Amino acid sequence: MIVTVVYASADASHVLQVELEPGATVERAINASGLLSLVPDLRRGVLDVGIWNRAARLEAVVREGDRIEVYRPLTVDPKEARRVRAAVRSRRKAKL
Repeated sequence: MIVTVVYASADASHVLQVELEPGATVERAINASGLLSLVPDLRRGVLDVGIWNRAARLEAVVREGDRIEVYRPLTVDPKEARRVRAAVRSRRKAKL
């Protein structure tokens, strides 16, 4: 079976197709794709992954045609980003 492993960094994106045996896991697909060699920084931490934009575990079994996505860590806390946007909006309203 063939699956696709994708990863996008700020600099580049990687779309790698891999042929696997039936019953293979997400972790096996990532290792077989060679992504960890292309992006060595991914080896340092726990990988956040998904299949077709739904969170998945490394032990999840993949199916033919699955798109395995490796997510990079957030650079900004979403709650903090919302607070900043709200503060900017309130300042704009105060000027009007």
